Amino acid sequence: MAVPTFRGMPHAFKADPNHPAVAYLVRLHADLGGRILENRKEAKRLAESMKHVEAVIRLFDPAYDTRRIAVRRRYKSNPWFKRGTVLRHALDVLRTAEGPLTVREITDRMLKAKGVTNAKSEAVNDLCNGVRISLRKYEGKGVVAVGEGAPGRWELATR
Repeated sequence: MAVPTFRGMPHAFKADPNHPAVAYLVRLHADLGGRILENRKEAKRLAESMKHVEAVIRLFDPAYDTRRIAVRRRYKSNPWFKRGTVLRHALDVLRTAEGPLTVREITDRMLKAKGVTNAKSEAVNDLCNGVRISLRKYEGKGVVAVGEGAPGRWELATR
């Protein structure tokens, strides 16, 4: 009876810098970096996870510089408005307004329309920032800033 001999692995691992897994691992590394910024308590565990991902990236491409991977920011979700609807609700408020409104006034009216009464100030400030950013991106395409100085006032653009 012949004794079977080990001839090695049938499919040997070949490291390739162009392997599709490298792009996925880079995104994973960036996501883990964003989570480190968000949650300080888990920083040590996440940093260890990032080091493991870096080691796997180096298996595929030993020359890859992991320091050039940008950290992906994690955005807080809004408890009252779905993604992409803040501008729509702000425009609804401006349509019913009798004159130009500040971002805070727009935000307060949006929350009132949703029936929100016990909003935390931090969440309201985050929503104000979202409204402000949305209005600035949409400026000249439907809304205009009125006057100068702070706080800025907004109204619908006239056609």
